[in-house]
Amino acid sequence: MNQHKIFFFDLDGTLLNSQKIITPATRAALEAFTDAGNHFVINTGRAMDSVRKVQEDLKLFFPGTFLAAFNGAQIYDCDNHRDIYRTGIPVEMVSRIFDLADRHDVHVHTYTDTHIVATRQDEGIEYYRRVIPSPVLLADDVRTVLSQPPCKCIAIELHDHDKMERFHKELDDMICPTLNTMYSNPFYLEIFPAEAGKGSAVTRLCKLLDIPVRNSLAAGDEQNDISMIKAAGTGIAMLNGTDAVKAIADVVTTADNDHDGLAKFLKI
Repeated sequence: MNQHKIFFFDLDGTLLNSQKIITPATRAALEAFTDAGNHFVINTGRAMDSVRKVQEDLKLFFPGTFLAAFNGAQIYDCDNHRDIYRTGIPVEMVSRIFDLADRHDVHVHTYTDTHIVATRQDEGIEYYRRVIPSPVLLADDVRTVLSQPPCKCIAIELHDHDKMERFHKELDDMICPTLNTMYSNPFYLEIFPAEAGKGSAVTRLCKLLDIPVRNSLAAGDEQNDISMIKAAGTGIAMLNGTDAVKAIADVVTTADNDHDGLAKFLKI
């Protein structure tokens, strides 16, 4: 078996600090970790085009790097420049999700490989694009612009969590067991295939690379990180993470994402 390590990182609130960058101390530790033959995986709810932009902007080009986007629904091998896994939400199901969100007056959007897809320009999309500046494609019927099943939908409600929960309950009744739902922050409800999930990315890549699960580490701060923290040999919650994440982690960092909380875990 491959005795190298593999480390799975959430981006926001974990690998990135509040300014959306990697501090010099964490970068140096990451370079040493990958120089030793270990694997670096960005495991995030973001779309793949957004993940690749972060990789480009921050120059995160290390040997043995993988990008797991859409909560594990798409996994990209950076060394070989190809997807090694991809799953999606059936297009007809996407249409039903949009119809339900419209009835509840909750924003929802999905993705192509290059665009955010929505039915209208609203407060939800504007808020989302403060961090994720991907271009928006508007369509009255999203089925007309989706050439393949999208990896994820996301619902956003900025003001009324009870309204979001009413939508959430009806949505779960409609999509279970085909799809999963999970909050990635108090405003964002992620909707993705049940066979995906950040934890599935951990087990898939460990199996592909023949790395014992005990040699895997995963770090995160929000609810959608819980499955990968549970799946990894060492599950790490950020000091700035939610109580739910800290409760299931093997260890909690002693410093937050603004103070190199992960640097010591990268030392080999």
